Amino acid sequence: MLRILLIFGGGGLGATLRYLVQGWVQRWWGATFPMGTLVVNISGCLVMGFLGGLFFGAWPINEDLRFGILVGILGGYTTFSSFGWDALQLSSDREFLAAAGYVLLSVAIGLVAVWLGKQVSQLIYGIA
Repeated sequence: MLRILLIFGGGGLGATLRYLVQGWVQRWWGATFPMGTLVVNISGCLVMGFLGGLFFGAWPINEDLRFGILVGILGGYTTFSSFGWDALQLSSDREFLAAAGYVLLSVAIGLVAVWLGKQVSQLIYGIA
């Protein structure tokens, strides 16, 4: 039951952070490209890689807390449902090149960010 409560609370926190970060970036960037969602997805992947590298390596934590952070907070924060909607909207607006670039950048840079986050956590904490 504790795990469920931590995921629930973390999800609310993550969703609120997503709303704030996405909105701030989008206001700064402008409405021409879903940069806010892209920034949230990439930063979420980076943090997931870093914390996953820590929690399954040099800094193991209680499993319930790990689920609350990784599934709750980061699951609420990352926005691949918004990603799908934004890509669809770009396509619906006949912005096919922008849609393709958005999808490719989100996936490719997200994978690199997860890898980089894990590498940084391993470098900091001296694990392989």
